[in-house]
Amino acid sequence: MSAPTGSDTEPPGPPPEASGTDIRRWRRLLAAEQAEAAVYRDLALRRSGEEREILLALAAAEGRHERHWKALLGDRVGRPQRGDLRTRVLAVLARRFGSVFVLALAQRAEARSPYETDADATPTMAADERVHEEVVRGLATRGRSQLSGTFRAAVFGANDGLVSNLALVLGVSATGASNRIVLITGLAGLLAGALSMGAGEYVSVRSQRELLEISAPNPDTGSVLPHLDLDANELALVYRARGMPSDEAQQRAARRLADLETHGVVDDPSPTADQLEAVGTGVGAALSSFGFFASGAVIPVLPYLLGLEGRPALIVGTVLVGVALMVTGAIVGLLSGGPPLRRALRQLAIGYGAAAITIGLGLLLGSGFA
Repeated sequence: MSAPTGSDTEPPGPPPEASGTDIRRWRRLLAAEQAEAAVYRDLALRRSGEEREILLALAAAEGRHERHWKALLGDRVGRPQRGDLRTRVLAVLARRFGSVFVLALAQRAEARSPYETDADATPTMAADERVHEEVVRGLATRGRSQLSGTFRAAVFGANDGLVSNLALVLGVSATGASNRIVLITGLAGLLAGALSMGAGEYVSVRSQRELLEISAPNPDTGSVLPHLDLDANELALVYRARGMPSDEAQQRAARRLADLETHGVVDDPSPTADQLEAVGTGVGAALSSFGFFASGAVIPVLPYLLGLEGRPALIVGTVLVGVALMVTGAIVGLLSGGPPLRRALRQLAIGYGAAAITIGLGLLLGSGFA
């Protein structure tokens, strides 16, 4: 939350006619401002540079809001109160992790500001709340972009393992197969799926790296620049071929040739190296996909590995998979800025829906072989 300036932040004092309900509400809002300021300060401790300055500025703005409610309360501030449960959880996460997950939660907290409908909050305070949501959204977006590749592999790998192996185990069990067959099938599905995911990710990342490498400028080309016809300036054609407008390409080429005359051969920076780093290596991607898929696929067979059999093993495995699906769905919701519970229930419905279809096919096959 941010705060207004001037008279908006300095109420003349507590209205004598304020009711007990008003005072309790002001105290809750004061506690919320104090708790949110602490969250931003804790986050700032784990940041540096511009992000740290932004977070400290947000904390300072919460302090201005805090003064607004203190001025309304006057000598009725009372004992310090704790913030609401969500804000306290945010504070704990900020102190322990300081990650993009906390920023995503903070973004949602800013979006729930009550100031637009609160008669005792000023219009400036309500407007500033909207701006703060966008500030936190921008900070969270930086973190989302940094872990998008790893996050995608983790979520989709684990989710594929959960859904595919649960469907496989339930489908085979529905045919009337023995526990031993169900367990062997589940382990085979785990291994086959994990190997397939790993191999597919390796080929995908390796192909992407090869495309980037073949598209990278030849570093040896810089050695011929001293011999270019300066009047023709064919270097501009290189930049135009990379997508630059003609005027910008001419200016870029002229600057580079001028630097060449002053400093000697100057390397032309290319984004390819950063792109390659972002893509990662094929082996690393393959191992990650293998591990994430296996971590999800082992859950449906875990009850069998622990000695359970028959219907109890199926029920326990299905419940464990449901919990895991809801966790991955909630994480997706947090990072995407959506409602975590809704995303969790959607993930659960998709996973159980696929399993239900497979059970139906297993029952049909079982009756056909009977």
